[in-house]
Amino acid sequence: MWFSPAALHIPDGFLTPLIAGIGWALAIVMIVIAIRQTNRQLGERQIPMMGILAAFIFAAQAINFPVAAGTSGHLIGAALAAIVMGPWAATLIMTAVVVVQGLLFQDGGLLVMGWNIMNMGIIAAFTGYFTYSLVRRFAGASRVARLAAAFAAGWISVMLASIATAVELAAAGTSPLVLAISAMAGVHAFIGVGEGLITAAAVGLLLATRPDAVKGGEVAPGQRSASLVLVGLGIALLVALFSPLASSSPDGLEFVAERQGFLGRALSSPYELLPDYTIPFISNPALTTIVAVAIGTLLVFGGAVVIGRLATRREAASR
Repeated sequence: MWFSPAALHIPDGFLTPLIAGIGWALAIVMIVIAIRQTNRQLGERQIPMMGILAAFIFAAQAINFPVAAGTSGHLIGAALAAIVMGPWAATLIMTAVVVVQGLLFQDGGLLVMGWNIMNMGIIAAFTGYFTYSLVRRFAGASRVARLAAAFAAGWISVMLASIATAVELAAAGTSPLVLAISAMAGVHAFIGVGEGLITAAAVGLLLATRPDAVKGGEVAPGQRSASLVLVGLGIALLVALFSPLASSSPDGLEFVAERQGFLGRALSSPYELLPDYTIPFISNPALTTIVAVAIGTLLVFGGAVVIGRLATRREAASR
């Protein structure tokens, strides 16, 4: 049976305008800092890798995997991006992913996009990066230690991002704090296992093929060859082919919202372009999802590359 990806992010209506505005203010400040820090740590040779990671994460996020109790989860990918590119570059990568999802697919609200960037892009990236670094410091640099560090980074990043979401829901009066934290952390403890396994698998693949790719941040792999871009995009588009197989079960936030009775607060988007990852004029349910996710994958790649290059030029011009 074919499925379409379920909604992944906080929709408009779950947070008050004041809380949503605070999220936008924090996200903008962090993005500005990320642009400056990324330029200091990376050069133009690393920009294609930013685009490839963004494309892969976008495609992978479209595949919800089943979790316990009729819930589903999906890769966030911020920990993986931070392990490869460093947390500041990961912030820009995840911003490109979240913005395309919100603007093109109406996946996540526009008013609350600041918090979606904060939760999945910034909090998840930094907690994942520092967890990976901490575990490696104590466990060593062996392959097993790196895989364990990657798993821990993925799991922790999901847990703290979900707890942050719970705090935002509580601050907006949507759900009591204790109930929100316990429910979100409980569900995402299982989803985080999937995040950890996928992150560890990706790091293991990189260790086998591009060990320089997991040294992190300023030593992230740099190459502007067409072959690197084609292979990287090819892998991302291959992942997109599996998007129709996404679980139709509610994701973690939707599951909690339904159980706690605030799912009805979700507001519809003021417009629709490619809603629910579909192309309006393609009737085949599998094909329409594949084409929509493939389009998004290419747009996210382009967006991340543009952001990276603009950051480099802006900083260079200011010197």
